[in-house]
Amino acid sequence: MLELKGRTISKEVEPEIGLTILNHSDKHKVDWGFSCTKGKCARCRCHVSEGIAHLNEPTEAEILRLEPEEIKEGFRLGCQAVVASEGPIKVKLQTYF
Repeated sequence: MLELKGRTISKEVEPEIGLTILNHSDKHKVDWGFSCTKGKCARCRCHVSEGIAHLNEPTEAEILRLEPEEIKEGFRLGCQAVVASEGPIKVKLQTYF
């Protein structure tokens, strides 16, 4: 199960391998902020509290945009974090803005 917590809407959805966290939130109408979908604006910054091993490794865009400490603490960009394997994942939108 994939638990998405947006600004005001939270939903548990079936994760789809190959889709980003942002794709999932858009598909299931969870209010997830974003502007660019390329990892530059960081409006889709989120915290993965469970299941980070089920996501792809941080992308170059995330490494350039997020601090190393943020990545170690489980922060990702929703537009870059792709579901890579099955398993429970919990993600909460935590934008800078």
